[in-house]
Amino acid sequence: MGGMTEAVEQLLAAQQAPVAGLARRLVALIDELYPDAVVTVNGGDIGFGSGTGYKGLVFVVSPHAKHVTLGLAGGADLPDPAGLMEGRGRVHRHVKIREEADLVRPGLRDLMTAAVDRGRSVG
Repeated sequence: MGGMTEAVEQLLAAQQAPVAGLARRLVALIDELYPDAVVTVNGGDIGFGSGTGYKGLVFVVSPHAKHVTLGLAGGADLPDPAGLMEGRGRVHRHVKIREEADLVRPGLRDLMTAAVDRGRSVG
């Protein structure tokens, strides 16, 4: 389906250029790892999952003023040996993307692949 839908592009066009660029790179990475994701835009968030509902959600990309947050649905149960995830919730975790280098941090691709694999088995 491809993550850069018209609704996603409209959301990102309203962001500051550095944040919009990071979000576009993150969406491209998700497209690479999860090409069959169903993409939804809800408020200021971009969801990627097995369907349009919350149950099959795998990732949420949320642009903020100075960073982009990659939300991982059910992230608390994912292996994170590189310690990339933040948050203390019982279920969900997130990774903050503040600069281009954050997109190639060791462990990020493995973490995202684990999230996709788990999402496919659940969704």
